[in-house]
Amino acid sequence: MTFKIDENLPADAAVLIREHGFSADTVGDEGLSGVDDSQLARIAKGARLTLVTLDNDFGNIRAYPPGEYAGILILRPKSQKKAVVLALMKRLLLMLPERSPAGELWIVEPDRVRYRQS
Repeated sequence: MTFKIDENLPADAAVLIREHGFSADTVGDEGLSGVDDSQLARIAKGARLTLVTLDNDFGNIRAYPPGEYAGILILRPKSQKKAVVLALMKRLLLMLPERSPAGELWIVEPDRVRYRQS
């Protein structure tokens, strides 16, 4: 599984993902900082990358139908402090051996995860 980390997440999120045995690149690594959501979605979709973001706009299943993606994962931490975001990312990574995000939208909150399919 390969992840694309949106620019609104700390770069350490990619490091954490790699430490768990997955591939990950940040939007910044790819020189894509500042691209609009639709362009980022097209890139993730075309390359079959699982997109990880804090951007709730990706939760619009009409604009971004989950079935067309390798996964869209929206983190919803209680605060945007780096430690809080990374703790939520660790929680997410522990779930991956149990369930693949392919074709799904995951809303990852501190106390629950909501799943949506197309």
